[in-house]
Amino acid sequence: MNYFTISELLRSPIAIDLRLWNGANLEQESNLMALVDQVLDPARERYGHRILVSSGFRCHELNRLVGGTPHSQHLKGEAADIYTDAGRDGNLELGRIIVSLGHFDQLIFEHVGANDLRPLWLHVSWRRNGDNRQEVRKLVAGTNTYPIVSRKEVLGL
Repeated sequence: MNYFTISELLRSPIAIDLRLWNGANLEQESNLMALVDQVLDPARERYGHRILVSSGFRCHELNRLVGGTPHSQHLKGEAADIYTDAGRDGNLELGRIIVSLGHFDQLIFEHVGANDLRPLWLHVSWRRNGDNRQEVRKLVAGTNTYPIVSRKEVLGL
């Protein structure tokens, strides 16, 4: 873990405001460390600028409050929502880096335009135990669907 800490992957302003304990057990922390080692640190190394975490691990109550799915990988410590200081363009660049590195389970370009892949943030996951699908999806703002995005579309080929 070169660029991230467990505490930033556990930190949640919502949990702090509501005085929720958002602590992870040893397995969840191991999953977070694997996510950092396999996905986040390599992406940060290639990107060359800081990457911010808006949501990492979530306890069940926090996940419910933020509208997370009941089987969210955030509950296992396998996922993080990340973004850059460079806005949507930086987030797109970061997403392209993650896809090009090819070491992830799922990557979702969140809240993109209908004809635009520049996300408000990225959801990325890694399974320490199990197969990693290298699945890329997008959530178009104003919809509730997550269509698959091809590697060619992400990389602009």
